[in-house]
Amino acid sequence: MSPPLSPPDRQAHGAPAAGGPPADALAGPLISVVVPVRNEAPNVAPLVAEITAALAGVPHEIIYVDDGSTDGTAEAVYAAPAPVRLLRHAASCGQSAAIVTGIRAAQAPWIATLDGDGQNDPADIPRLWARAQVEGGDTLVAGWRTTRKDTATKRFTSRIANRVRARLLGDATPDTGCGLKVFPRELFLALPHFDHMHRFLPALVLRGGGRVVSEPVGHRPRTRGVSKYGTLDRLAVGIVDLFGMIWLQRRWTRPRLLPDEPAARGPG
Repeated sequence: MSPPLSPPDRQAHGAPAAGGPPADALAGPLISVVVPVRNEAPNVAPLVAEITAALAGVPHEIIYVDDGSTDGTAEAVYAAPAPVRLLRHAASCGQSAAIVTGIRAAQAPWIATLDGDGQNDPADIPRLWARAQVEGGDTLVAGWRTTRKDTATKRFTSRIANRVRARLLGDATPDTGCGLKVFPRELFLALPHFDHMHRFLPALVLRGGGRVVSEPVGHRPRTRGVSKYGTLDRLAVGIVDLFGMIWLQRRWTRPRLLPDEPAARGPG
């Protein structure tokens, strides 16, 4: 069951300018940028401005999913410097639920996900999107934060977690924790959805027969707001989820189709 949404699906900016929307807007967006957030009010305006600049000239939509914020996040989205669709969970359901809500509501065939804390650089989206289109419609392009701007403790624990996860799941992805990813919407909708699934998107895509490639991206220190994840709680949840993912992998064998039978020949 999908998380509760606040009716209606509202936009931060309502009416189009006089004369109506441009022709490309009538055709719909080509890429939807989905940003899950909880209590990130100070980061909304600058991040929206950066996304808009990064995708200037490209028909796109920005979807913020407010996962039960208790600060002024919704008000900040309504006041954003560019049109933004806002979906709101009545109570916090977690980052994965917010991502699922946003992608289900998205109107574009391509999805870019982005953390709402400002540490991912939206300027990387066009490059990842171009790579995704070259690789094909069954490919997820995962951002790879080659130079992390987190604390030493967070960098160390993430490095260990990535090595353990890659060894046990075989997802061959150096940085599954990066929130910046680009992929076809239909590819995501075909995956099983569960709490914390966003941590295992590469393994889930591979399990379904898709491909995963990693692309180096920038990473920035958090300058506003407070992180929602601590080292110990991430570790505890991650261990449980990892064993659940191993169970899921072993409960599915991807079918291998045989070539078509040659047409039956009549008497010669």
